[in-house]
Amino acid sequence: MKRLFFITIVAFLIVACSGGSINKDNADNAKKVNFKEKQLNISILLDLSDRISPKINPDAQKNDIENIKTITEFFKSNMTRLGAYKAKGKIRIFFSPPPANANINSIVSKLIIDCSKMDNKGRKSVYDNITGLYALNLEQIYKETIATSAWEGSDVWRFFKDDVKDFCIEKDTSYRNIMIILTDGYLYHKQSVFNNENRFTYLLGNSNLKEYRKQNWEQMVEQNDFGIKTERKDLSEMEVLVLEIKAENASNKIDEDILQFLWKKWFKEMNISHFEAYHSDLPANTKTRIDNFLNQK
Repeated sequence: MKRLFFITIVAFLIVACSGGSINKDNADNAKKVNFKEKQLNISILLDLSDRISPKINPDAQKNDIENIKTITEFFKSNMTRLGAYKAKGKIRIFFSPPPANANINSIVSKLIIDCSKMDNKGRKSVYDNITGLYALNLEQIYKETIATSAWEGSDVWRFFKDDVKDFCIEKDTSYRNIMIILTDGYLYHKQSVFNNENRFTYLLGNSNLKEYRKQNWEQMVEQNDFGIKTERKDLSEMEVLVLEIKAENASNKIDEDILQFLWKKWFKEMNISHFEAYHSDLPANTKTRIDNFLNQK
């Protein structure tokens, strides 16, 4: 009996040790799989509406530029992790529709970066200069827009309907497709103003948002199926981050909660894989949120 007991204990220990080794190997393999770095394909969609007017929102320009600095620094860290020979990241600025201002369009052309078409010297230049390049040229874009007060706005709804698949998603699956939208959260462009029952191509504080400024707004939204009109459901290869949502009137701060909810509802309906929407905050706080979003594999 003692001999049988001894054999049983030994067998148990062998199995336990073996199982532990297998589990450790599996855990290590999982870490390797999760850590695999993808190339970046980053699209930044800028809203040049009156939200950037110094009279309406004096912090808009500073916040936008600081946010984009955080994004370009993440782009650089991706280049470092991949190494000079393998870094093929892409990053660019979008406006929808394109600005009528020829100078702004000329500036934007300098902000289209595609490392897959560069040699090592070109990639090093991108690494050394991208943050300064973006900050300098964005300042010029805002200066031009504010000087003319030509608030062209941004037709985000139509951009998602017509363009996002062609312009912002790489067919090469080694890329991570990320869109960052800088906007106050309200949707409006004169070329896209219509609705189908309670689904709208626009969201305005003095129009369709007003009746939801109540304590039970979320329940009302769901009951009425209120939201943004969804035209597609094929964006599972995209990630979208919305920044700088800001109520146009401090007395209606609830707009920020409603807008965040509606944007995320829209993204979910389009089957976007990873999304978030944040209200405007101090750049240091927003930086934490951007980093958390971008570093989530």
